[in-house]
Amino acid sequence: MRTGILAALAAVAFAATAAAQPAPVLAPDQVAAIVAAPDRSQADRTNDLRRKPEAMFNFIGVRPGIVAFDLSAAGGYTTELLARTVGPTGTVYGQSQPRNPDAKPPAAPEGNSNPNLPAAAPAPGPFRPSPAALADRNEKIKSAGAKAATIIPVSRPFADPFPPDIADAKIDLVTLMFNYHDLGHMGVDRAAMNAATFRALKPGGMYVIADHAGRPGTGISEAGTLHRIEEAFLKAEVQAAGFKLAAEGSFLRNPNDPRDKNTPDPPQPKDEMVLKFVKP
Repeated sequence: MRTGILAALAAVAFAATAAAQPAPVLAPDQVAAIVAAPDRSQADRTNDLRRKPEAMFNFIGVRPGIVAFDLSAAGGYTTELLARTVGPTGTVYGQSQPRNPDAKPPAAPEGNSNPNLPAAAPAPGPFRPSPAALADRNEKIKSAGAKAATIIPVSRPFADPFPPDIADAKIDLVTLMFNYHDLGHMGVDRAAMNAATFRALKPGGMYVIADHAGRPGTGISEAGTLHRIEEAFLKAEVQAAGFKLAAEGSFLRNPNDPRDKNTPDPPQPKDEMVLKFVKP
């Protein structure tokens, strides 16, 4: 009887240990299947041509069941893919800054980096989208029966983006896609934002930033005109908050881009960096 009890206790302990182990990182074929889901919108599929989501999510290394937070979620392109990759056992937040009704729209830069807009249109700032865009995505995912997390909209300023209940070591992954530079001409306290991100992430948590690369020495000075940021400048700001640079993705790089215009001339893909930082 004693042997049987010990065996039962060992089985319970093994099951508890197995349950505590994190899920494995999604394999490339799993990521490919998520990107190819037939219920994804045509607009998102068009955006895929530039954003290369398979390469991006393989680079990030998403695990089902994690807590992810998409800073500057915009229309929710990345947020929806996060919801699909973390699955129904995970949690995804999509943050946007509350609208300032007195704010003036940014001046139109030369061209834009959005393939869904005509070349002469002003590039939208990251403050435009609202929680309604994420609600629409939730409804679309639900109606399609896709296995995904429900996106939780967050409307908070960039300098203090995390609600109190998740502001202290509760998050596994934070993403900020192609909008870090905009924080410059918007006057955001980026040091406060990066410090808040560091605090909100669990030890070992990832902070993944993608942006349009600027020329050496330009810092963030061309944020409102060329919509670019110097890579060394971005790395220094984020590492000043305590993060360690863990990996750099090369899948969106274009060394032939002269980086002296918002839309490269002659027409070609922009040189874009993808950086993975980790909280020690």
